[in-house]
Amino acid sequence: MRATIEVADIFRAAGPTYRAAHAGHLSLSQLKVMSAIETCRTAALGGHVEACSDCGHQRIAYNSCRNRHCPRCQGAAARTWLDAQEANLLPVGYFHVVFTLPAQVADIAFHNKALIYDLLFKAASETMLTIAADPKHLGVRIGITAVLHSWGSAMTHHPHIHMIVPGGGLTQDGRWISSRPAFLLPVRVLGTLFRRLFLTRLLDLHNAGKLVFFGRLAGLSDRRTFIRHLTPVRKKRWVVYAKAPFAGPEAVLAYLSRYTHRVAISNSRLIAFDGNEVTFRYKDYRRSGANRQQVMTLAADEFIRRFLLHTLPRGFHRIRHYGLLASSARKDCLAQARDMLGVAPAPDEPPTAETSDPHPPCPCCGGTMVIIETFAAWCQPRAPPTTRPPTRETVHDPA
Repeated sequence: MRATIEVADIFRAAGPTYRAAHAGHLSLSQLKVMSAIETCRTAALGGHVEACSDCGHQRIAYNSCRNRHCPRCQGAAARTWLDAQEANLLPVGYFHVVFTLPAQVADIAFHNKALIYDLLFKAASETMLTIAADPKHLGVRIGITAVLHSWGSAMTHHPHIHMIVPGGGLTQDGRWISSRPAFLLPVRVLGTLFRRLFLTRLLDLHNAGKLVFFGRLAGLSDRRTFIRHLTPVRKKRWVVYAKAPFAGPEAVLAYLSRYTHRVAISNSRLIAFDGNEVTFRYKDYRRSGANRQQVMTLAADEFIRRFLLHTLPRGFHRIRHYGLLASSARKDCLAQARDMLGVAPAPDEPPTAETSDPHPPCPCCGGTMVIIETFAAWCQPRAPPTTRPPTRETVHDPA
């Protein structure tokens, strides 16, 4: 069912004014995101006419933009991705680990997204792989699925990495060693190594002249000023957060379905839009219990600004795999792990069972909808669709 208010509604109503007010200050990527969201599932992208093969009911379906920042398009993308990932799950406990950048570093990342986000991935993954391989801890090679989020619940800039990690790994001689049931790796040790790796390589980027600074951070172009800026975070503990393991592979998939293709704000969190202000739900993590759920109202201009803060650099991969799950070694490593765990190997080919129909069933009789006509952008079908209002006798019962 379509949400009452969508991000697209806000962009269509307030987007033209926002473009005019910020002309020359929006990147090409941000302009493309705005255009894609505004035209998603409208006549601007063309579409097709579907007809029920049983009762003849027809309906128009407009094409989606498929932009990875569009809230409406990420549901289907997540389902497709999850179908492929299900075969990679192992019958072990999975842990959720989060690496977060301090505010002083997040400010630098804002103007250097591609470089700093990539460094965040590399430093966090190397930290996990190094500590896990240490004989003092697990002494194994683990697998990691990492997802970048650049936002807080209120759409402020808050870059962090979510990791899903199997509770164990393979030793050099091919044995599987499991972690303790409720403990993967010491978070203080992880935080210390993560801080050292990240800051060392961040300074290397600055020495190589690859970082840029604007506005109030312009002075950081000077090396001494840059080092002084980082002094507080060198002495500060970098918190790595590790949650209790998931309750089975199904819970892992449920989590991944919520996090892998999430955008800065989903349509379901929007409460009201009057043309000038947007009201939405968010979580205040400084509170606990029922008080954590809060409501915020922003001017439409500020809402759009916060949303566009999280436009990713072109070609940037926000989901990455490491260790046992790295694409180059995944098949062999998972087969070896399954052999050590005594479970059946994954099928070489996907199951031949009939896949689910991507088209929603007929609202009248629940029958199969088939495409009978397509039309190009800004065009309309040759004739109005034939509709048949659903009745109590014809409404499809999924049971």
